[in-house]
Amino acid sequence: MSKIPDDLRYTEQHEYIKSTQDKSVVQVGITDYAQGELGDVVYVELPKPGTTLKQGDVFGTIEAVKAVSELFAPAAGTVVDVNGGLEGDPALVNREPYDAGWMITLRLANPGELDKLLSSSAYKQHVGE
Repeated sequence: MSKIPDDLRYTEQHEYIKSTQDKSVVQVGITDYAQGELGDVVYVELPKPGTTLKQGDVFGTIEAVKAVSELFAPAAGTVVDVNGGLEGDPALVNREPYDAGWMITLRLANPGELDKLLSSSAYKQHVGE
């Protein structure tokens, strides 16, 4: 059974948004369920800071032994930071998807878009848990 924290918001494509101290900036990564489905992550390609994204835009790719998957922006905004730790250790996504395995931080263009994302209970239902 996957870990699905109650305090996060989720997309149907298995990305999550986590609040930060700055209310206009969120952390984005993939869920524990997604990393489990992918298997061992061997490479993550992420955008450069300053990249502007619309909700649903592809912001990178994640490569695992089994598959390569696109990563989708859960909300519109500008990439503030990228997790450089994934360059040397992409398996952080497998070990700590909600902590050290985060991918980007995003300055939200429209915080209201977060209301359209799934709650933890809706995401659990979406993945059948």
